[in-house]
Amino acid sequence: MRWPGSADFVHLDPVADPLTWTRPGLVQFFNLECPGCVSRRIPFMKRLHAEFGTSVNLLAIHTSRGHRLYPRGQVKPQLIHFARDYARLPFPVALDLDGSVAEHWQTEGTPHWLAFAPGGELLRSVYGSQEGAQTRLEYLLSEWVG
Repeated sequence: MRWPGSADFVHLDPVADPLTWTRPGLVQFFNLECPGCVSRRIPFMKRLHAEFGTSVNLLAIHTSRGHRLYPRGQVKPQLIHFARDYARLPFPVALDLDGSVAEHWQTEGTPHWLAFAPGGELLRSVYGSQEGAQTRLEYLLSEWVG
């Protein structure tokens, strides 16, 4: 399974791959140059964390897939500033510098969501920042937490 390594996590504690999860989880692939990600989906993820954060694993992975590839020394400080100081994200953030993690999971662009069952089974793969994608994810999380 392709997953960010510990050194790839730039905000909060690293998250092991979904095969080790004992609770369900939601992963958002995003990019700072994606307007839909920054203006709609990151705030949505913060709301999900406030509502479901104690019951599910939530994390975001910044990926270059479908976007410009920047050197690590350029993107990492910007990502840390965004996650820690600007958006004050309450969930871990990893850097998929070369886009290989997003490619492994066959993401279609950003934002792209992956929903995993405990033990790592991929249950849903949802692309987009539209309200329909958001509604499907909210229903899924509501089902998970009962």
